[in-house]
Amino acid sequence: MTIDRRRALGGLGLLAGSMVSGCGMAGSGMPESGVAGSGAGMAASRDRPISGADATARLAMLQQRAGGMLGAFVLDTTDGAHFGLNADRRFPHCSTFKLSLAAMLLHRIDKGLIDGDAILPYGPEALMSVSPVTTRHVDDGGLPAIMLARAAVVTSDNAAANLLLRRLGGPAALTAFWRGMGDAISRLDAYEPELNRIPAGTQENSTTPAAMAATLARLATGDVLSPASRATLRDWMAAANTGTRRIRAGLPAGFHAGDKTGTSLYPDASAHYIDIAIAEPEDHAPVAITAYYDTGVVQSDIDPADETVLAEVGRIAAAWLSARMERSR
Repeated sequence: MTIDRRRALGGLGLLAGSMVSGCGMAGSGMPESGVAGSGAGMAASRDRPISGADATARLAMLQQRAGGMLGAFVLDTTDGAHFGLNADRRFPHCSTFKLSLAAMLLHRIDKGLIDGDAILPYGPEALMSVSPVTTRHVDDGGLPAIMLARAAVVTSDNAAANLLLRRLGGPAALTAFWRGMGDAISRLDAYEPELNRIPAGTQENSTTPAAMAATLARLATGDVLSPASRATLRDWMAAANTGTRRIRAGLPAGFHAGDKTGTSLYPDASAHYIDIAIAEPEDHAPVAITAYYDTGVVQSDIDPADETVLAEVGRIAAAWLSARMERSR
């Protein structure tokens, strides 16, 4: 990361208090303990309400100042109002696919197709980088499917995600799940860690900010899942401990929020920082926020300055929503 980029982001007022979130190539090695709500004690103050046009302009300015490529989409589930930047550009899922994977398990539990308490066996050979829960329980010989799903969302456990993905039918099954709920864009073609790349000349392992925002809204507020399963999924998102320095860090106090992050740090490719979130202010329906940031530079470790790019997307979303709420009063 260059000094120039840090200075640019500092000019946005976002670097103060930032720290590394713990996400590895595809998730987090942090302990399994989450913080509900926004910003983990560092929630932003409310910005002046802004229009959709102003919000889009702020996203474009953010991209220019940060460098790299920013894709973002904000969708109000009340009436479908939205704004975004590079909303139809493809980006890798990285670990954000784990949210849909967990939802697919909950959907099958709802339909009586699988027992969430069924033990999925595994041994040391299944473990990989960023697998805190599965590593802790490896001597148990296995974990219930529902616990693996929670671990995949809350701690971004890679081994848990691979075990669950194989049990549910692999990448093609998850792609089919997306198609079944009306998402014609998102696709998964590999397991961890290969899925963190989009192979050259393909659309594999990718989505778009607009497509994933719509899918996120369906999962969190639609009828894809039963009310109990929707609540479970949102509880897991709120408990997730990898994203408190990303979108949620930009939301003002009073927002109830949860998210799922993704990060890709390869020695021969530009770093990606991703976050998909559901934010719900008091007296308003939830809003889906997706943010995909391709830094354009190779990194070996997470840079807090790049996480603040996603936090600023949260601030812009909150300012836009504030204007909509004021008009509706």
